[in-house]
Amino acid sequence: MKIIYAGTPEFAAVALNALYEAGHDITLVLSQPDRPAGRGMHLQASPVKQCALAHGTPVAQPVSLRLDGKYPEVASAAHALLHSTPHDVMIVAAYGLILPPSVLAIPRLGCINIHASLLPRWRGAAPIHRAIEAGDTETGITIMQMEEGLDTGPMLATQALPITVVDTTASLHDKLAALGGQMIVDALAKLEQGQLPATPQPDSGANYAAKVGKEEAALDFKQPAELLARKIRAFNPFPGASAQYGEVTVKLWQAQALNVATSAAPGTVLVANAQGGVQIACGSGVLHVTELQKPGGKRLPVAEFLKGFSLTEGAFH
Repeated sequence: MKIIYAGTPEFAAVALNALYEAGHDITLVLSQPDRPAGRGMHLQASPVKQCALAHGTPVAQPVSLRLDGKYPEVASAAHALLHSTPHDVMIVAAYGLILPPSVLAIPRLGCINIHASLLPRWRGAAPIHRAIEAGDTETGITIMQMEEGLDTGPMLATQALPITVVDTTASLHDKLAALGGQMIVDALAKLEQGQLPATPQPDSGANYAAKVGKEEAALDFKQPAELLARKIRAFNPFPGASAQYGEVTVKLWQAQALNVATSAAPGTVLVANAQGGVQIACGSGVLHVTELQKPGGKRLPVAEFLKGFSLTEGAFH
């Protein structure tokens, strides 16, 4: 099929590469404008743009697609490009721009989204983070026909994936990205044959997966250890869960909750050694931390971290 593809991060690049490998004709790629990144803050192309250019596909990076928005001239030029580019369908994955009705109406077969949740469980920008944070035991991919509402369109295909007790957003992202690539290739094969029926989403069970902000990174040890362990896994790799130890901000990257009773005040370090790891008293239970990072340092397992950072005095707060 002839496809216009819209996406930006690595999650979307995995699916785009799968479409190339399946032999589809990607006639145009839309991606977010290049952003400053790295120590030098040099402009860096998105993973999707890099993938497209490696395959010789033209790339457009409009800042907006809304004709009634802040950049009407940019949006108008983008609309003209979409109309003039041969395609049957638009595939969208973590693009980052809202597609207005005027864009959704352009492709002959509409716009199809690869969404990292079993809809309608988590609609919105951060379904992987929020699923882990909420303690969900499974997530998955939904291939969805897009409409004007936020992730409200009818479902074309779904496949579940378990969330393990050690999954982080990073590990779950990689599994879901690979699954999304497989599923969109399968869905397009069925679409070509007219065998891709749409199922409306259920009316109940929808939650909004708000974008994760840096202000959410700070841990409150008055909360249960189970909740803190989920937050640590959900915020790995971004923004990274953190806690104050004295005047130092320490990042916590891996942890499990221990169902252990303690009378110590929340934040008290109960154990800090290579054998027992770092164990911190919480509002209920104990948080067992196995990977930490001090400012300017690397992420380290407990044994290595404790060689350069003492946790024998004071408490986390």
